[in-house]
Amino acid sequence: MKIISWNINGIRAVIKKDFNGFLKQESPDILCLQEIKIDDATRQRLHFDFPGYNVFWHGAERPGYSGTAILVKHGLTYQVKNGLGFDNYDGEGRVQLLELETSYLLNVYFPNANQELSRLPYRLAFNEELLKFIKKLEKKKAVIITGDFNVAHQEIDLARPKENEGSAGFTKEERAWFNKLLNTGYLDSFRLLHPEKIQYSWWSFRAGARVRNVGWRIDYFVISAKLRKKISKAFILDQVQGSDHAPVGILIQD
Repeated sequence: MKIISWNINGIRAVIKKDFNGFLKQESPDILCLQEIKIDDATRQRLHFDFPGYNVFWHGAERPGYSGTAILVKHGLTYQVKNGLGFDNYDGEGRVQLLELETSYLLNVYFPNANQELSRLPYRLAFNEELLKFIKKLEKKKAVIITGDFNVAHQEIDLARPKENEGSAGFTKEERAWFNKLLNTGYLDSFRLLHPEKIQYSWWSFRAGARVRNVGWRIDYFVISAKLRKKISKAFILDQVQGSDHAPVGILIQD
């Protein structure tokens, strides 16, 4: 099974940049999207067609902000649920749960702590609620967590770690929670297969950062340790344009 995750930075914008061409070329079984930037009311007035896929939306209440979506190829068996059951997070459309036959897949758009770290407490509280949710799921089936985590875990995961120490996405608190997640029994699939590879999934729009590859790896597939032997490939499609993020993906035995 091929699963891809992509922060598209706006569904309307990426559609204009040949999103359907990407979908046809990569042909994922499941595609998880973050930052769709369209509320349900606006989306219902528009027409989005993704041939061969069922699409499930979880828009934020605030227009043009946040939100997630999952595209599932026809023929798969699954159930979809939006949200964690908490209004202060679900109103931003940040979490979707896809239940497959042998595992759970969580599509998550983690809150950004913001430049002045004004949302760091909100982000850390979200992290803890999500971890509680994951632990409950793990009792039933293996869990795959994907999406824009909005944190670079280690120094290898960003081009300029010293300059960014303490900045949003590279604070001690955010990185410590990532450690906590891994210590709970999870694996960063990309690091599992590529322990020393330097490759990024996000670049600032400023100063030609993408052309100079001054980036961050903040998009992940984190998997239950019991799935270790089922992962055959973990990749970043950093040549794909259309967003400030690159798609990331895994190949996993179903």
